[in-house]
Amino acid sequence: MAAPITVHRLDAEGGRRVAARVRGRTQILGIAYADTDVLEFLRRAGLPDAEVLLDDPVWVEWHGAGPHEWG
Repeated sequence: MAAPITVHRLDAEGGRRVAARVRGRTQILGIAYADTDVLEFLRRAGLPDAEVLLDDPVWVEWHGAGPHEWG
């Protein structure tokens, strides 16, 4: 099963779309330009201790550029 959080590949402006799968539906949480943005999106989604989840492939799947790589 895929991770519930997906950080997509870099776009032309250097941002990465962050999406969450909840109850079988995908919701776009926002466009991140740094790890701190991803953490804020996850905090708003109800995951206050998201720092420990960013490098856990069970929780977060990074597409395109490597994890934590920003334009």
